[in-house]
Amino acid sequence: MYRAARTVVDTSKSSTDGADGRTGSGIDGGTDGGIDGGAGSGSVAESAESAESAEHDGPAGAARPERIGWRRWAMDTRPLRRPAYRRLWSSTIVTAVGSQLTAVAVPKQIYDITGSSAWVGYASLAGLLPLVVFALWGGAVADSMDRRKLLLITNTGIAVTSVLFWIQAVVGLDSVFVLMALLALQQAFFGLNSPARNASIARLVPEDELPAANALGSTVMQTGLVAGPLLAGALIPVIGLGELYLIDALALCVTVWAVMRLPALPPLTGSAAKRAGWREVAAGFRYIALHKVLLLSFLADIIAMVLGMPRALFPQLAAETYASYGEGLALGLLFAAIPIGAVIGGLMSGTFSRARRHGLMVIAAVMAWGAAITGFGLSTSLWVAVAFLAAAGVADMVSMVFRGAILLSAATDEMRGRMQGVFTVVVAGGPRLADVLHGTAGSLLGARTAVAGGGLLVVVAMAILAVAAPALRRYT
Repeated sequence: MYRAARTVVDTSKSSTDGADGRTGSGIDGGTDGGIDGGAGSGSVAESAESAESAEHDGPAGAARPERIGWRRWAMDTRPLRRPAYRRLWSSTIVTAVGSQLTAVAVPKQIYDITGSSAWVGYASLAGLLPLVVFALWGGAVADSMDRRKLLLITNTGIAVTSVLFWIQAVVGLDSVFVLMALLALQQAFFGLNSPARNASIARLVPEDELPAANALGSTVMQTGLVAGPLLAGALIPVIGLGELYLIDALALCVTVWAVMRLPALPPLTGSAAKRAGWREVAAGFRYIALHKVLLLSFLADIIAMVLGMPRALFPQLAAETYASYGEGLALGLLFAAIPIGAVIGGLMSGTFSRARRHGLMVIAAVMAWGAAITGFGLSTSLWVAVAFLAAAGVADMVSMVFRGAILLSAATDEMRGRMQGVFTVVVAGGPRLADVLHGTAGSLLGARTAVAGGGLLVVVAMAILAVAAPALRRYT
């Protein structure tokens, strides 16, 4: 659903979550995580670090008292007791903000060179194809080699790309084509990185903590969506545009250091592919077709994103419906409201992260998203509109948490990388389809009608899917 993309493409959807705290790189700033079955899930990391876990957490497997009172509402932090996951998560605190500095700097530099918003859009498309291709292939690669090693290679590649962004800015190349080429390279590295990153989470925490782990990662990412652009806006007049790229590259060094300290994450079974070719990618799609709950989780995200993400209409609404509040203020609030709501949802994730009916939670969250978007479309008050968008952000967080948990728990380890590759493509492609759909509908029907209608379609389509496909609502 709503996520940052590390393209001049969240995102999280979205979505959320892992080694470098990035879900794409994004001009569009858009925005999202099976255990092998049985009690042995996550045992690789736990056995590799059992001594350290005992030092920090006490005897392995020791139960902690249930939280009482207000603490049951707070974020579920159990995964942070796992040293490996704690390292991974801690690195995202820095890089979630750093990635947004580049996400602001690239479109700003392109616009400064060309004076054209069209070129900003073309640059976004330039990063989409390599992201899609390498995310699909990267999923197969993640299932055929040590994921820790793949994360080291790809995070280093992303960091080097950020350094190259900085160099071109310092020397004053002022070339849109160089920027687009660097963006395509960056997206190729991200496409390889994302499936391995998200698939690794299930090896670092036990199955019952997957929703909490997804909530922790998603909350950091959504916080970066709010803080990063604000920091970039404050820093550009002080240190200049080029230094934003350098800060991002330095933040990525933290990620590389964190990944170096992870345990080895080789394939768990001898059946893992020895080579990562397109035959293995096709096998991933066949696996989705044979496992209905995985297919349904992807469909739920597509319904919410394509039918119900109205960000393409934010500028029109700010200029028309909310112009009396000040167009700049209105536009900023509209773009910030969903991430702020998602952060609030993450901070209160203790209220839902222990739920066992994961499929039912996805259905409820997507329908709540649609209802909130409908309310937003019907609102004439800016503050009411922002409240509805923030409510949509809370629903988005819940959906991201449980869709991610389903993907990690319903797939075997040798397939998780490929499932995450498809997930990355859905997260990257859904917002762009939504932009086209809502932009066209807004021009023909008016912005408010298009937004409200899209929200209603989400509710109806999700209700139909829930009735027609009981496998999702019954999934625990």
